[in-house]
Amino acid sequence: MKKLFSYMRGYRTECVLAPLFKLIEALLELFVPVLVADIIDFGIGAGDRGYIVRYSLYIAALGLLGLLFSVTAQYFSAKAAIGFASRLRLAAFSRIQGFSYSQIDSFGIPSMITRLTGDIDRVQSGVNMTLRLFLRSPFVVFGSVIAAFLIDTKSALIFTGTVPLLSVIVFGIMLAGIKLFKKVQAKLDSITKSTGDNLRGVRVIRAFRGEDKEVENFSATAAALAKIQKFTGKITSLLTPSTYIIINFATILLIYVGALKVNQGDLSQGEVVALYNYMAKILVELIKLADLIITMTKAAASASRTAELIGEETEDEPDDENAPLPAFSAGAPLLQFRDVTFTYHDGAEPALSHIDFTAPKGSRIGIIGGTGSGKTTLINLIPRFYDAQSGEISYRGVPLSQIGKGALRKKIGIVPQKSVLLGGSIRDNLRWGDPNATDEELKNALQKAQALDFVMDKEGGLSYEIAENGGNLSGGQKQRLAIARALVKKPEILILDDSSSALDYATDYRLRQALSEIGKEMCIFIVSQRTVSVKDCDTILVLDDGVIVGKGTHEELMKSCDIYREIHYSQYPDEEGKA
Repeated sequence: MKKLFSYMRGYRTECVLAPLFKLIEALLELFVPVLVADIIDFGIGAGDRGYIVRYSLYIAALGLLGLLFSVTAQYFSAKAAIGFASRLRLAAFSRIQGFSYSQIDSFGIPSMITRLTGDIDRVQSGVNMTLRLFLRSPFVVFGSVIAAFLIDTKSALIFTGTVPLLSVIVFGIMLAGIKLFKKVQAKLDSITKSTGDNLRGVRVIRAFRGEDKEVENFSATAAALAKIQKFTGKITSLLTPSTYIIINFATILLIYVGALKVNQGDLSQGEVVALYNYMAKILVELIKLADLIITMTKAAASASRTAELIGEETEDEPDDENAPLPAFSAGAPLLQFRDVTFTYHDGAEPALSHIDFTAPKGSRIGIIGGTGSGKTTLINLIPRFYDAQSGEISYRGVPLSQIGKGALRKKIGIVPQKSVLLGGSIRDNLRWGDPNATDEELKNALQKAQALDFVMDKEGGLSYEIAENGGNLSGGQKQRLAIARALVKKPEILILDDSSSALDYATDYRLRQALSEIGKEMCIFIVSQRTVSVKDCDTILVLDDGVIVGKGTHEELMKSCDIYREIHYSQYPDEEGKA
């Protein structure tokens, strides 16, 4: 939590001026009951209209001056709160950019979205209200108590008994509320996840007529959120009525004591009214303070979640991609796995076990296996999205752990399973591979990826704007653009993770032919479920439950690997009878 305050630097002046102006406004407000008392005792009591008018103007002037100070304080508090929240949101977003895959899995995408939006908004609101009211309300409360003592000591004792009792109630409810609001935010994460899953899978849901089931699931999640919110509301709702009860009893007692003293001649009617006004001010300010406490409680819970995000040590923040590389071993293979084993942070069993293979420059490595066999996990180790727990992966003879992630990833082009295109034009997306690439270089990459024809047919060609999540492109078009983006980078290692699954066989064949022509310039990893996509590779790795159970060419594996044959014949059953 303390770390968050560092983001307030640069707003120290505003943090001082905002409460200062509110305190001046509060001080002016404390003079009003005294002026009202004088109007009653010396103006109305004496029938002096001039006195009444003059003091009424004094009160109006104090009100206008207080308004000016209040608006100024609001300006400074808003400036500090908005600036602080902006810095906090940028810091949180920047920290997420350095998270490893494991950290992203641990926090969860819905939770990170909630922390970046709703949680920081609550922190901003908490800072704004705190700067305006945290000092003002207590100042008015204790100022009213002091003013009451100056008027009448015996009557003021009612104030001294009321304020501590109210403080116990307010802070007791605040402490109980902090943990509850954390639980509320956690349930909001679940709502965000449920909504995101539903919107992303809307086509599948409607195709399978699963709307009712989704509504039922969402209803259960919403009901759980409502339950904890109601319980939290019940606790925090005790604040206002309990303070009202105590204040009203204190007011009744104050008027009773004041009436007796007026009859005895110890107090004037104006002084009793002043005491009542001060008690009323205490009531108003404690209600404000109660609202502030609730807001601060929510803000504290949100700040804790935000601090947890910002305080997480980044595991995957790449270094400078232009940093000098270590001296490579002459004659060493481009990439080599030696007895590599990897287990996910929450995994009971290794996802990969004792992986051994060599990938020379210019080679094509096919990776095939059933769902969950470890194909994607294996290729995620190459750019160090994850680091293996044992064994060694080397690039040109140097362990990957000795190579900066930024410099390493500069050498690698990746096309993930899900083709993700970002907002902007086709040109903007392709230039993620190389920001300085010319249009000719982009078209060359599109040609190799079998995407040039459809791109040039689009209105604007390279300037064609891609909709959110590539909604105005087909699955095959998105895959080909993702491949072109990786080729623009001109990498030494190209990883295609099931990136032709949406392509028809003719387009897939032309793509494989194009890749074979540029294969000598780089090492290509082709992950696929289809044997036709890997059959021309120099080496095919067959994975089963995280273990390499077959290694060789297509012909060699058809003779020696049962699992490979099973995969192949499941796709080409006509060949099984001819074998």
